Amino acid sequence: MTPKHTSSDSISEEIEHREIIIAGAGIAGLSAAIYSARAKNDPLVIEGPEPGGQLTLTTEVENYPGFPDAITGPELINRMKSQATKFGAETRYGIITTIDDTDRPFKIGLSDGTFLTSDAFIVASGAYARTLGVPGENDLMGFGVSTCATCDGAFFKGEDILVVGGGDAAMEEAHFLTKFANKVYIVHRRDSFRAEKYWIDRIMKKVDSGDIVILWNTEVSQINGTPAEGISTVDLICHPDGIPSGKKDEAGFDKSTLNVGAVFIAIGHIPNTDYLHSTSVEIDPEGYLLTNEGSSSRKTHTAVPGIFGAGDVVDSHYQQAITAGSMGVQAALDAGAYLDDLFDR
Repeated sequence: MTPKHTSSDSISEEIEHREIIIAGAGIAGLSAAIYSARAKNDPLVIEGPEPGGQLTLTTEVENYPGFPDAITGPELINRMKSQATKFGAETRYGIITTIDDTDRPFKIGLSDGTFLTSDAFIVASGAYARTLGVPGENDLMGFGVSTCATCDGAFFKGEDILVVGGGDAAMEEAHFLTKFANKVYIVHRRDSFRAEKYWIDRIMKKVDSGDIVILWNTEVSQINGTPAEGISTVDLICHPDGIPSGKKDEAGFDKSTLNVGAVFIAIGHIPNTDYLHSTSVEIDPEGYLLTNEGSSSRKTHTAVPGIFGAGDVVDSHYQQAITAGSMGVQAALDAGAYLDDLFDR
């Protein structure tokens, strides 16, 4: 597709211009690309450092509508990418480092030193899960280690399952996993949870019924197993004063091993919004992009006209493929309406 330039700008012909640039090639970004391309808005998707996003770490997706026999995360992403390109979207590998929103069109800088411009910009760069950084974690991610109970919990029916964390997300994950697990262990490095009382009360009921066991002042030090066989055991460290990883030389430090079939890490996510800090968009204390989410229309608009947000970079709660896809569609529709108003078409 031939790059287009607005008639009102004075941009050098060497800088490629698009009506819409989409940051991120996960479910949200590709959904936005499909709708933007079908609307003839010339979208370019910048894939980022992890094309496909978190879904590419999921071996099987059973909860995405239309796939009753499941589909792998990478296959779902590839199908969506093919659908987007079929309608005219272009995907390109690149890492966005800067956005200049002080003038129009927006000027987008990439890590290789090149620049692009666009009339509208959709932020769909996602978030990545905080991880433990312990041996075995990366090797077994997707093979027993997971960051999403609703995505992967059903694969471990009848197993003993370990959940790491002490906030609302960990409580919700642990409670959900009791539907499938023989027993759920919650490992928390302190002696009290930081979750809301609502979730603590629900978890304690499960403790009383024997469905959940809490291992206070405990951390995971290593995850053992193979991708072929899954997780065999988990090595734990404990100290009565909490944060045991920092007290290995102190009295009371203890080591143990636990047999579990899965480890769910629920210690938060980090949204990919660093490249937005020089703009006038609003970002919450956790780094999530703020949009007009609560309004009946223009839900994906940010504080900067022409910049829109979708998916896990906005959503700190649901973080599901289907909700990300829905937000991507909304962003594409909002961006299209913005362009129609901008060019009076």
